[in-house]
Amino acid sequence: MNYSAKFWNKIAEGYSRQPIADEAAYQKKLQVTQEYFKPEMEVLEFGCPKGYRFAYGTGGTAIIHAPYVKHLRAIDFSSEMIKIAKAKAEAKNINNVTFERLTIEELTVADESFDVVLGLGILHLLENKKEVIAKVYKMLKPGGVFITSTACLGDTMKWFKVIAPIGRFLRLIPLVKVFTSKELENILSDAGFTIDYHWQPNQSTRKGVFTLKGVFIVAKKAN
Repeated sequence: MNYSAKFWNKIAEGYSRQPIADEAAYQKKLQVTQEYFKPEMEVLEFGCPKGYRFAYGTGGTAIIHAPYVKHLRAIDFSSEMIKIAKAKAEAKNINNVTFERLTIEELTVADESFDVVLGLGILHLLENKKEVIAKVYKMLKPGGVFITSTACLGDTMKWFKVIAPIGRFLRLIPLVKVFTSKELENILSDAGFTIDYHWQPNQSTRKGVFTLKGVFIVAKKAN
């Protein structure tokens, strides 16, 4: 098990109890996402426990979306996060969501398997986001969408590019990649996507702590 997985396993219980940083922004992202859903759809969410910060991250977002689709397959590399997510689904009697301990790199599916893929709060935690986005494009059906909410630290916290490797070396933080929202858009475009929706909440400070708001993008595969 790599350090990032150990890190998320260790903080899973406390992470699941944290409040949502921006409830209004979270509700808007839910609403926009559900506008793309149809009852017959097959959906994949990868990095599901780290979806939208915080409490709804541990499987909660997948559970909220479940009534709007046929089936939602949710995966993550943290076994502890998955355990919490399964317990939430069982408590709410949600039967059309499948939670699995699996990375997006390990996932093997046929091309054009999903109508929608969700990658929420996860792309900046990946070593190989370009390859993952290209893989997502292949697994989407024609006209399918990739919906992502991503912390693009390069827009406002370029200095973190220096701090992140040090923090990871000292085992204080997991892998975190620093890039801009424009760089992310370019990667999506290079993979073949067109940007169907783009929104970023205003940055804010709550109780003296700066809160970085993720860039919310709906990227569409051609029909």
